[in-house]
Amino acid sequence: MRIDFYQLSRDPVPEVAALLARKVLGSGKRLIIIEEDPAIRGDIASALWSAPGVFLANGEAGGAHDARQPALLSGDCKAENGASVALISDGKWREDAAAFERVLLLFGSERTDDARSLWRELGSRGDAERHIFKQNESGGWTEGG
Repeated sequence: MRIDFYQLSRDPVPEVAALLARKVLGSGKRLIIIEEDPAIRGDIASALWSAPGVFLANGEAGGAHDARQPALLSGDCKAENGASVALISDGKWREDAAAFERVLLLFGSERTDDARSLWRELGSRGDAERHIFKQNESGGWTEGG
């Protein structure tokens, strides 16, 4: 499993989720976006529908057409759409996420300690390829600590 940690410092979660979703879906993979808060899931869905220059079809988990959705929004890791990539937008690690080929974990300053602990834990397990990305002042992303 590969896990990419995204430390948010400038842009809000829905905007970053839409940016990353565009990259994942553009590579031909399916995505599940995991967010505990239904209101934030709604904000992410709106950002996906209105992403500039691209149409990012998505749906809320529990619908009749989950299996057809390229991007599925859910409160848990059940990827009824066959996703190989999980984007955890609330920064809360779920052990079930380890089953995905790749995980994108977004976290803000309030979850920095949790992200550091998870980084160490995954490193000690030895089965995860870990990367960290930090947002710069212009909104771009730089890999590295």
